[in-house]
Amino acid sequence: MTTTIIITLCTLLLIAYLFDYSFKKTKIPSVILLLLLGWLVRQGTMLFELKLPDLSSILPILGTTGLILIVLEGSLELELNKSKVTLIKKSFLGALAPLLALSFLMAYIFEQYGGYTFRDSLINAIPLCVISSAIAIPSVRNLSTSNKEFVIYESSLSDILGVVFFNFILRNETFGVDSFGMFGLQLVVICVISFVATIGLSFLLSRLEHHIKFVPIILLTILIYAISYVYHLPALIFILIFGLSIGNLNELHNLKFFDVFRTDILNKEVQKFKELTIEATFLIRSLFFLLFGYLLETSEILNTTTLVWSVGIVALIFILRALQLKLSNLPLKPLLFVAPRGLITVLLFLSISPINNIGIVNKSLIIQVIVLTVLVMMFGVIISNPEKAEAEQKKAAEEKEKVEEEQSTKAV
Repeated sequence: MTTTIIITLCTLLLIAYLFDYSFKKTKIPSVILLLLLGWLVRQGTMLFELKLPDLSSILPILGTTGLILIVLEGSLELELNKSKVTLIKKSFLGALAPLLALSFLMAYIFEQYGGYTFRDSLINAIPLCVISSAIAIPSVRNLSTSNKEFVIYESSLSDILGVVFFNFILRNETFGVDSFGMFGLQLVVICVISFVATIGLSFLLSRLEHHIKFVPIILLTILIYAISYVYHLPALIFILIFGLSIGNLNELHNLKFFDVFRTDILNKEVQKFKELTIEATFLIRSLFFLLFGYLLETSEILNTTTLVWSVGIVALIFILRALQLKLSNLPLKPLLFVAPRGLITVLLFLSISPINNIGIVNKSLIIQVIVLTVLVMMFGVIISNPEKAEAEQKKAAEEKEKVEEEQSTKAV
């Protein structure tokens, strides 16, 4: 039995790798194929009457670990310099404005239709309003550099803001000066912890000479996140600060304080750490979606009762996204289509206690919204022809450079 499980897991993960590797040609997001593969495995176990233990308790563990690694991977990719200020502002607006607008609008609809309390309606609405960086980032590798950077910033910030907003609403029965004051204090505390922990982890990364150094850093990162979460601190902010700090050492090397880290050595170690994080993220993300697909019931996917709600929510998502992109002076194609729901949506939904659950938002609705938004992204990216957009952008850049050279020649 042990050998069978090992063979099955290795085979499934190799297939997941092929899904990820073939994306450039097929344009089919790996999450769709992973969910389908997991569902097919479930059908196979039922067909051959194989009895497996209940695996549903593993899903939140994989989801939380995946969330940490995904945010860490995204923050390591982000660049912080003066040239990125406008992009960061637009990304922050793109993450925050639709999250708040969609959450409150959907909460109002749920409250009016189902007669639920506004707080419970809001708790259930937030998971549907967070863009999944776990799906968005791997799916935009073929887009132009500017569009890809925007999606990386936007989806990473959406994950963090969505989780912080969700936990704030979940942990406060009432909202006033006390609750906002406590939240402000928590932000200050987590920023201090993040600063101290980042210095400590960076020091270890630059000074450890043992042949095993990256796994302890990742484990310490997860441990600090978990302890911070236990004390109701916005722990994802620590992951963001840590990733941004070590991923942008070139912007910090002028500070004498950082000489103690031997930044020349640390830069090389950070590159290796980044590669390991990408590999680990792929592994955990693949296992999560495979297991989620395995746990899916056919009746939940094909639930016609929730399908009307799912289509309405997806339509609302993309209407508000189009408005936000217009206000930010960003191109509709292909950014309009890149607003998938995924790991964060599932993870936050699973965090809702039965006492706060509302009937409208159930597992069927969550699954359908995820699948529909991913399908919209897939078809949108295909029809927007990212290769052509990249070529046009490259040509425009070359023409601009040529004009600048001519102007400088004339000036001389």
